[in-house]
Formats: sequence, C-alpha cells, structure tokens
Amino acid sequence: MNKMTRRTFLGAGAAAATVAMGLGKAKATAQPSPTIRIAQADRVVNLYSSRHYDTDNALYEGFRAETGIQVNLIEAEADPLIERIKSEGANSPADVLMTVDAGRLWRAEQEGLFQPVNSQVLNQAIPSSLRHPNGMWFGFSKRARVIMYDTSKVNPADLSTYEALTDPQWQGQILTRSSTNIYNVSLVSSLIEVHGAPETETWVRGLVANFARPPEGNDTAQIQACAAGVGSLAIANSYYLIRLAKSDNPADREVAEKVSIFFPNQRDRGTHVNISGAGVVRTAKNQEAAIRFLEYLAGPEAQAIFANGNNEYPVVEGVPLDPVLASYGSFKSDPMNASVFGKNSAEALRITDRAGWT
Repeated sequence: MNKMTRRTFLGAGAAAATVAMGLGKAKATAQPSPTIRIAQADRVVNLYSSRHYDTDNALYEGFRAETGIQVNLIEAEADPLIERIKSEGANSPADVLMTVDAGRLWRAEQEGLFQPVNSQVLNQAIPSSLRHPNGMWFGFSKRARVIMYDTSKVNPADLSTYEALTDPQWQGQILTRSSTNIYNVSLVSSLIEVHGAPETETWVRGLVANFARPPEGNDTAQIQACAAGVGSLAIANSYYLIRLAKSDNPADREVAEKVSIFFPNQRDRGTHVNISGAGVVRTAKNQEAAIRFLEYLAGPEAQAIFANGNNEYPVVEGVPLDPVLASYGSFKSDPMNASVFGKNSAEALRITDRAGWT
C-alpha cells in the first residue's frame, strides 16, 4: 500500500490526555543530551514513518509534552518514503526517517539520505549491534525471526538451529513466505556473513527441499498453515504469533494455542534479530530537534510504548516486556551488527533465486 497520510500532533489538552492514557502513572524520564540545546525556532520534527501502529501516537504526544516540540507525521510504506525524500532533494521537509528492518535502513543509507549522529545518550542506551557503526541510524525495537512449531507434532528438543532445518526429518514440513520478503532476505544475509555464500546456498537448497508447499502469504499465513497441519514448522517473526494470541478473534487465539516459539542457535551465536529504527535525514532543517526525538525514543517509557505497539522487544536493557511476549521465554540474540543484512542482501537474493526459493 503506497498511500501517504499526514498527521500533526499538537494541542496541550489533547496531548496531556493522550499521554495520560498511554503512559498511565509513569513520568517521562529521558533527559536531553547535555550537548543538545533546542533553538526556539527548532520546535518541530517532520517525521516520515513506515510504522503504522496507532500506539505510536502516544510517543509523539509524549515527546511534545516533555519538550514542547511538535511532531508532524507523514505515513507510508518504506520504499515510497525513500523515493519521496530522494525526489524532494535539498528541499525535503523530512527530519527523521523511521522504518522497519535494517535492510530498508541500509537502502536509505546507500541512497545518501542519512547524516551521522554522535549522541552519548543513544550510544550508551542502544547496543552496538542494533545501531549503525557511524551513527547513520539506530534501532529502537527488535524482532526475532524464530522457528514456530506445531506443539502436537514437534518435540522442541528435536529443534536446534536454523542450519538444522535442512535435516531430512523435516522433509515436507517447513513453511515460509517468499525469499524476496525483506525479513527472509535479512536472515539469509546473516547466514552469508557466518558461513559464506557457497555454504549458505547449500543450506537454502536443503531448506527448499523440506518445504511443505511453495511459499505464499505473509508470516501470519505460515503460522495459520502450521496450526492447520499443512506443515509442522514455520519461519516467522515472533510478534506475529503474539498478535494472534492477543487477538479479539477466537479463531486467531485458537491458532496461537496450537503453535509455540523455538529460539534457534541458543548454544552458539544466538537467534537472528532485526530492528525497527530511524535516522536523521541528511537535509534535516530541524536537526537538533530530530536528534532530541531519537534520544527520547531511547528512554524507558518510550521504549515500552515503541516495542509493545508491535509486540516486539525493546532494545534498552531493563525495559519490561509485554506479558504475553514474555510468556514465550527469554533468549540469546545474535550480536551481529544489523548493517550486515543490507550489505549482503543482493547476494542473498541471487542465492535464493538460484536455489529455487521463490
């Protein structure tokens, strides 16, 4: 969907009410960087975002309440937003670009859309693996790409790693979406970094040999097919199952009750994680306010709202998890820097194409 929408978040009374609902009794605790002073004219942030979660509204209102800086929101999918900033050039009003998946952040970086940010607040709060090495972008929530399994058919003791999904015991059992989907591109890119291209291609061929059906649908469709017995394993992002488990639709909850999460590679490098993140646009007219906005997103209350809006994991240590998400257990994350996913993406697409993962 390429539709763009625009919203402005302002108004003291409405903002206070929204913050009260969104944050409860909590008070904002994120403090401005001592090196950042917002000029009087710098009282707005123009945010281009591909996140489409209504809960993010509380973030924008909370930021305005804390700093007096208004957020103007342009919403669309990532690719149209990137193209819009490119076409607007030096006249772009965009101050911050926010999107999901490090692969899309990498693309924006390669297009020269970001400027480096050196913030002590961000560098201390966000693990190095979840931010660009040169401060071009920062992750503010993370999602795990996990193995979902049919609890009536699979003993989790038989599961171990992504690599082991090529074992003959899983022939005809694995469900996944298209290889061109950015989530799968990033997963394959991470394997290239670990094993090299030739070994990764061997792995992809083995995975394809174990498919239950040709790839179709999104991650939710894989979980639903797993619950329906089409296959017994599904590769999907963790938050899709949490969304089903919390759904008001009894049919969704029934699906979630039949499927659980296994976190791969816990005895070696850890489970592949990706991010939702943002960076300051190179031509930002409100640069200081933009940096302050990113710093605000790294605060504990903002972190909880940002992550829980899509049932994801916060990136800042110590922020409580959503209770349903937490019920599936803790896990060790792969510490690979997320910038690798974009760097290896072209090779990942060539490999999956050759190996028949359509």
